[in-house]
Amino acid sequence: MFRSSHYNANVFFTSPKLVAEDIITQQKFMEVPIKYPAKLTLRVVLTCIMAATGGLIFGYDHGVSGGVTSMDSFLKKFFPSVYEKESNVKPSSNQYCKFNSQILTLFTSSLYLSALAAGLGASSITRMLGRRATMIMGGIFFVAGALLNGLAVSIWMLIVGRLLLGFGIGCANQSVPIYVSEMAPYKYRGALNMCFQLSITIGIFVANLFNYYFSKILNGQGWRLSLGLGAVPAFIFVIGSFCLPDSPSSLVERGLHEDAKRELVKIRGTTEVDAEFRDILAASEASQNVKHPWRTLMDRKYRPQLVFAICIPFFQQFTGLNVITFYAPILFRTIGFGSGASLMSAVIIGSFKPVSTLVSILLVDKFGRRTLFLEGGAQMLICQFWQQIIMTIAIAVTFGTNGNPGTLPKWYAIVVVGIICVYVSGFAWSWGPLGWLIPSEIFPLEIRPAAQSITVGVNMISTFFIAQFFTSMLCHMKFGLFIFFGCFVVIMTLFIYKLLPETKGIPLEEMSMVWQKHPIWGKFLESDNPIQNDKMNSKC
Repeated sequence: MFRSSHYNANVFFTSPKLVAEDIITQQKFMEVPIKYPAKLTLRVVLTCIMAATGGLIFGYDHGVSGGVTSMDSFLKKFFPSVYEKESNVKPSSNQYCKFNSQILTLFTSSLYLSALAAGLGASSITRMLGRRATMIMGGIFFVAGALLNGLAVSIWMLIVGRLLLGFGIGCANQSVPIYVSEMAPYKYRGALNMCFQLSITIGIFVANLFNYYFSKILNGQGWRLSLGLGAVPAFIFVIGSFCLPDSPSSLVERGLHEDAKRELVKIRGTTEVDAEFRDILAASEASQNVKHPWRTLMDRKYRPQLVFAICIPFFQQFTGLNVITFYAPILFRTIGFGSGASLMSAVIIGSFKPVSTLVSILLVDKFGRRTLFLEGGAQMLICQFWQQIIMTIAIAVTFGTNGNPGTLPKWYAIVVVGIICVYVSGFAWSWGPLGWLIPSEIFPLEIRPAAQSITVGVNMISTFFIAQFFTSMLCHMKFGLFIFFGCFVVIMTLFIYKLLPETKGIPLEEMSMVWQKHPIWGKFLESDNPIQNDKMNSKC
């Protein structure tokens, strides 16, 4: 798409030669992205941080579900068969399989099915009513789901509550990354967008902390507080979303041009916004011409971005990190930790995530996305293929292939937690935040909501698979589970190295250039560029 502010429509009434010369001139102009004047204003910082609190509800649910499912009182009330095996009333003959219950994992995973449906449906709402409306809707769903879970007296209440939570998370995950990317100045887009992931990690840590303390109070009813308090961050998110302005891109998309320009002046801290505003208008005009964004998303010229919208969220889940997030207490109890020790271990690991994400926020716009992706992947590889091998051997020696209960020495428990902390840190400053940043910034406005829905959908499907089948995989694959996830870390690191262009410092409206310049994607897209084809033919 050519920049409207530099395009002369009258050229079509002149000779074909002048048309070609004009297009070539524009292409030369577009070889260097326009650097819009902008300041990092207090308004845009507060706006992006407030919007990013949507990550709190996602993170809180991530952290709370695994801890609650390891509490004896919760298992005894809702999953008595699992409780009997775990508490040795009817001891399991295989230590790896004592938590293997598809109904138990359905409690965690059912959320991601409804999040998938909500994420796909939220695309139309985000486009028609704006990003803010979708965020408000998501927060309201989450409040209802958290309260229903906290008051649950039967399995159906738990499952319905989880489905409502999923609708909330699907709406928030679809709208928040887009909103922040559109509001942030291009020079600070990476750092501000990563506030969403920072909120997720804070939510996980708070949930782990609450699980540890609530498990010791209220005569075994502490799980109600753990689940019900999820309504608090959701309520904050709803109130905050009501106070937020809509992004300029969203306002333009809905025909509110004057409001959009006023908001752009406020968030950029300068009146020199004409160039950026004209580009947003041009993008909106292209968007209005797209009647079927889902079909347009499949066009060849968007194929590179679509590959990343699918592969990045898939690989993000198959690093194995969410196994630790969801089921850290269960995993630790399986390998011999006590109930209190397993919850405390989850707290310790959870504390590394926000710290590491802060590191990523400070570095992403300085060193770029690719650098963090590759460093994080290398760090996780070291853990998986060297340090995790130590864990695998130790677990194999302790429990063997039959999973007979064993005893872990204290030093081993410390080593296990330390290894996982290093692994979690690598993920938390690479695949964690970048998994949301990259898909939200690489698509043009006309298909951005639909593309983000694809990202959320793939993320939720992959997360559902991990959440639903982890305990079964642990039961059947035993200590080989760590090697399974390690293979995916190898594949995804090579994928980034070969195929991901650097998007640091590129305005959203200029992002198409990075694909045209990429050594692999550029060749793939050549057939869509008639000027390039003419040049090649003339050389021949």
